[in-house]
Amino acid sequence: MRLGAAEMLAEELSQEVMITLWRKAAQFDRRQSSVSTWLYTIARNRRIDVLRREKFPQYDPDDPLLLPSETEQPDEAVAAGERELAVRAALETLPEEQAALIRLAFFKGWSHSEIAEKQNLPLGTVKSRLRLAFRKLKGGLDGVV
Repeated sequence: MRLGAAEMLAEELSQEVMITLWRKAAQFDRRQSSVSTWLYTIARNRRIDVLRREKFPQYDPDDPLLLPSETEQPDEAVAAGERELAVRAALETLPEEQAALIRLAFFKGWSHSEIAEKQNLPLGTVKSRLRLAFRKLKGGLDGVV
């Protein structure tokens, strides 16, 4: 605990050291060191092992973040391509002022406030143009998406 280990960790390490001493008692040689030196060496090494484990934690091979993404099924890829073409065609039917706002909001990820600020438009105008654009897109994409 003097070296910064939490109380529970220090207790756990002490138990592990005592188990190690018990199991390796036959390997102790009085001519090489005293019992206290041997005990402190085992404790020190066990503490170093714990620090290394904390520094480089073991990874879980089943962690979803480490698994490769599933391959897209061919029929899903075709359907996604068709949806993309339909959305692009529907965007072309919008007035440019509405299509530009849709692109900023969804392709660039800008918030309504950012669009209003950067396009020098009132926030209400941005929201109403986006609402109108969605209504037109919905009508043009019914049954496709």
